[in-house]
This record gives sequence, structure tokens and C-alpha cells, in this order.
Amino acid sequence: MTNDNREKFLQLAARYGQAVNFYNVDELCRNELEKFSRRIPFMRNARTTIGTFYKFLIMYVLPKEIEKVIYLDADIVVNLDIAELWQVELGARPIGAVPVYLQDKNEVDGLKRMKRGFDLPGLGLVKSEDYFNAGVLVMNLKRLRGEKEKILDGMKFRGEHPEFWMFDQCIWNYCFSTEYLKLPLKFNRSVVKVRTEDGGRVEKKIYHFTANNSFWSFGLDTRDNLNRLWLDYFIKTPWFDSETFGRIHDVIQNLHASLKNYMRGLSAALTGKERAFIIHELSLNSFNVLAKVFSIRADEEIIVVSEGMPLQKLLDAMNASRGKKIFFAVIPNFPFKVLEGAGFFLGKDIFNGYDFISGCDFYKFVEAM
Repeated sequence: MTNDNREKFLQLAARYGQAVNFYNVDELCRNELEKFSRRIPFMRNARTTIGTFYKFLIMYVLPKEIEKVIYLDADIVVNLDIAELWQVELGARPIGAVPVYLQDKNEVDGLKRMKRGFDLPGLGLVKSEDYFNAGVLVMNLKRLRGEKEKILDGMKFRGEHPEFWMFDQCIWNYCFSTEYLKLPLKFNRSVVKVRTEDGGRVEKKIYHFTANNSFWSFGLDTRDNLNRLWLDYFIKTPWFDSETFGRIHDVIQNLHASLKNYMRGLSAALTGKERAFIIHELSLNSFNVLAKVFSIRADEEIIVVSEGMPLQKLLDAMNASRGKKIFFAVIPNFPFKVLEGAGFFLGKDIFNGYDFISGCDFYKFVEAM
């Protein structure tokens, strides 16, 4: 939290007749954070920042007379009157949250997705219908202040499972999946589900812009209603200024320079050589699309990789054309690094075919903002 960002938060709140309080959690909760770190040794080196775990300290940082709060992740846009959420009565329940399976229109599909994509339901430790998203929470601080040991136990469990994908969400579910108040979907709606199931229609809901690419999250293509929604809010903030445009300009310049370098390398690699394509057998049903994108000719080699095919078999096929052809791999998570050990170098002998299929990643511009 830089001084400049602090001032912008104060300025923004004052514009709407509100106030902002800042708390130095590292200083106020040093002992608690040390307890967290002992139970989750990898906490400070994880893909998320230490701030992810600060929400477990809200009940200790805020004054005792405050018994209820609304917690919102940073990637949230509240497109309804927040009073609707505030008026939710928790009773004795520790928190209110939205079950994840509700994001799917078909309940059966949603429950199946829980077992496939989330650690706790997949292992049977939390019922699929009970697993919730921790990005929007109504928190009963009076109750949570008495749950310190349960939360520490959840931290210990998380520390014993470094392979789990979710961080604080795993802990919240481990501790409270059988006790929380289930909230309606409108209080935490995934934007990717709006795009895939609601036709991109924006309504009076709280929207969760998860992940780090334009499809799953937000971008600058204003033909998308959700992008327009967050941009409409962003331009009302002090962060929308001339420096923002300067940073976007730098991104454009860098992308242009990278593209020129890439095309120069491709041109040099192709000189005097033919093309060959590496695709997965499951992509054969969409081969016409690939053929159109790359203008593949009938005389150009196609190497089809089957499920479980030994790497050596692929290398044998590539070695047969070594030095004569440039390979374009159109396979997700292709092991380019492994092939370098066999003398095929990315950007020289082999290229990532997805670089030619995917569009511009507008999230780079969002990061600049």
C-alpha cells in the first residue's frame, strides 16, 4: 500500500461521503501471522500473497464492538445495492457465502464439477453442495472470535496438503462448510459463467472477475458487457488518469516490438525449409479449423500424437525431418523444454502453434492500468 494509493483510496471514499480506515496487519497481528506460518510453512512463498490470509484476522483487527462485516475480494464489482447483502441475518452462523455449484445452470453438472475441479469435494472431505467461494463473505465476527482454534486447525490441515490449489478458500471450507448460511447466487456470480451461460447479460448482481485472462476475468473489449461494467466503474476512480494511458502505451510498444522480433525469428527459421505440424489425436475433429488458420497444404507433414504415446516416438518422427522442416506444435502444455534436450529449440526449430491462434491478451492492458 503505497502513499499514493492510500491517498487515492481516501479521495475516492470522500467523494461519496464515506471514510477509509487502514490497518497495518503485519504489526497488529505479528503473533497470529507467526502461528499461521508455523502451520503453513509455504505461506509466504505461495502463488498468492500473504494478504490472502489477512481475512482470518479481520475479527482481531477491528474493534470488539463491530460484530458483522462484509468481505469482498479485490476482483469484485458490486452491481446492486450493497445493503441487500448487509441485511442478511446470520443468526449464530459464522459466515454467509455462495455455494460454488450454483454457478452452473444445471445442478447436476455443477455438483460433478465440484468433484473434478476442487480438492475438498474431490476427496470427499466436503460435500459438493456445501463447498463455497470465499470471495464474498458476510462475517459474524462475534462468532468467529471464538473460533480461533478451529481456524488454526484448518491452517494445519492446509499446511499438510501443499498440493491443494485453493489457499484460504480451502481453510474456510474445511472449517465451516457444514455451518455457514448459503446465500443466493446473485451475491457472487462468476463472470465466466455469465459469458458461457447467461449470454453475457449484466443484471443487478455482485460479479466476481476471477483469474488472469480476458475470458475468465476482464479485458478492454467493450463489446463485452462485463468489460463495460468494470470499465464504467474504473473510470470513476482516481486511478483513471494520464499515467494509465502512458502505461497502456508502453504495453502496446512492447507487444509491437515482441511481435517484430518473433516474426523476424520465424522468417529466418523458415528460410529454405518446409513446415510440419504436431497435433493431438483429439484435435483431429477440429483439423479443418487448424488447416484454415495455418493454410496447411495437402503435401505438408502432420504428426499426430496419440494419448500415452512415448516421447521417443515423437522424437523419431521429428528427427526424420531434422534440419529440413520447422515444426509447429498445436498441443496444450506441449513439453518444449524436454525437446530442447533432444536439440529442438523453441523459436528456432519448433514454434508454439497457439501463438498464431490466440488473439491479443487484453489482460496485459488491464495489468498496466
